[in-house]
Amino acid sequence: MFEGLGDRLQGVFAKLRGKGKLSEKDIDAAMREIRLVLLEADVNFKVVKMFTDRIRTRASGEEVTKSVTPAQQVVKIVFDEMTDILGGSSKALNFAAHPPSVLMLVGLQGSGKTTAAAKLAVMLRRKGREPMLVAADVYRPAAVEQLQILGAQIDIPVAYFKHKSASKIVEKAVEEASRSGRDVVILDTAGRLHIDEEMMQELVDIKGSVSPCETLLVVDAMTGQDAVNVALAFREKLDFDGILITKMDGDARGGAALSMKTVTGKPIKLASVGEKMDDLEEFHPDRVASRILGMGDIVSLVEKAEQTITEERARKLEEKLRKHKFDFNDFLEQMQQIKQMGGLEKVMEMVPGMGSISRAQGMGMDERHLGRIEAIIQSMTPEERENAQILNASRRKRIARGSGTSTQDVNQLVKQFTQMQKMMKQLTGKGGMGMLKKLFPF
Repeated sequence: MFEGLGDRLQGVFAKLRGKGKLSEKDIDAAMREIRLVLLEADVNFKVVKMFTDRIRTRASGEEVTKSVTPAQQVVKIVFDEMTDILGGSSKALNFAAHPPSVLMLVGLQGSGKTTAAAKLAVMLRRKGREPMLVAADVYRPAAVEQLQILGAQIDIPVAYFKHKSASKIVEKAVEEASRSGRDVVILDTAGRLHIDEEMMQELVDIKGSVSPCETLLVVDAMTGQDAVNVALAFREKLDFDGILITKMDGDARGGAALSMKTVTGKPIKLASVGEKMDDLEEFHPDRVASRILGMGDIVSLVEKAEQTITEERARKLEEKLRKHKFDFNDFLEQMQQIKQMGGLEKVMEMVPGMGSISRAQGMGMDERHLGRIEAIIQSMTPEERENAQILNASRRKRIARGSGTSTQDVNQLVKQFTQMQKMMKQLTGKGGMGMLKKLFPF
């Protein structure tokens, strides 16, 4: 979502880096460019004005004029202010002191509410909780069926009771959760194509009947400022606690995320960043700001690695690296782990400076590219996987035929793998293993 915005902001900073001292004229020109970039990203104009005014005030002060590297100090100021407009700090979900905790999802039809409910259940189960999904939409039969299908896919129970009153359905569901030992109840409520009195009254009734400890408004990031307007309308009728923003992996300009907290006063608590059921993340304003400004997000990268890489697998890989025995079997395993972490492109975005470089060079980092690599390695014999040195021309032709790729593809992979082996030897040299352990602390 923030690729275009990030690249353009980094372009503004690049112009400042060549200057030993920043004049008022330099700061004015930078603020004009930043204002234009944000407005084109569909950020609320009041937020843009407040944001640029605060940066200008700080950038014109002593903290920049006395800095050894003024351009870097401006980047730091922009980072601080962007973190602030995104919400300042992450806001955790609220849970009841005595289970079950009721989490209520509300929003317009088409915002991705039903899928978000399932993703939230997966995320909470990963954190050690026992969630239950509740189909509380009494108007759209397809919504109930969709939630039941998703529940079956992720192996999480879905409660549904035939009743005209959504309030009665959720009351029975909470009772069922108490009996069955489920400590979290996630309510998938009915949506509409637009906000109306009937829908809002139903949500107020549900909230009154089960007293949810968390009410989350689900909004679609792709709708830009419309998402902010929807949040304002819901805030007037229903006092929700936070926002779950969907489709953060889309190609929208990012204005909704950057405007939401300042305009509505409600924090973004969760963000859906992909189509997979485990692609729901806690929203960390500082990490998002860091990604936008090209600083990467090592903390999130380490968290994803810890979810994917077990201690035993990490220890075995470390032993192989120490003995310089990293082979195609290990390479294939690493590719599969990267796919589990969201794909190579997402991983690169979290490494400082690598996201913009990979986009600028047009590197092929999609899952199809990883799929070709897997096909090539899986077409090798066990002996070839363990020893790349024996891959002569005839073997490479056979592998290309078996994997449905070209000989050039095989040659390129072997070349990249050889370079990786050399890099691994350097990393496992003096002090290298310590650097690896900082990234993957097992």
